[in-house]
Amino acid sequence: QVQLVESGGGLVQAGGSLRLSCTASGRTFSSSAMGWFRQAPGKEREFVAAISWSGATNYLESVEGRFTISRDNAKNTVSLQMNSLKPEDTAVYYCAARIGMNGSMARKDYSYWGQGTQVTVSS
Repeated sequence: QVQLVESGGGLVQAGGSLRLSCTASGRTFSSSAMGWFRQAPGKEREFVAAISWSGATNYLESVEGRFTISRDNAKNTVSLQMNSLKPEDTAVYYCAARIGMNGSMARKDYSYWGQGTQVTVSS
């Protein structure tokens, strides 16, 4: 079992920055790929970013260059630094853990999910 707890959401103006963090407990964190997903009202949950056990990353095209995913295996945390935020980034953001070392863009590949944290970007 893996428990995930997100923090760092909030309200920010367009162009601003936020940093989301996710702390994991339970199963060995360092051998798990981690991901961030988001869900806006009335929309499907979508992939945002993923990081493998070794630090390889991939991103949703619309956030490439603005968002950075990172992990600290010593602290069992994964973070999402979000810069140049846009109103269309408004959503509930979820941290997810995968039983496997490689990152994935597919929601179905992740077995564990956090409760989500709200990010609201005002125009």
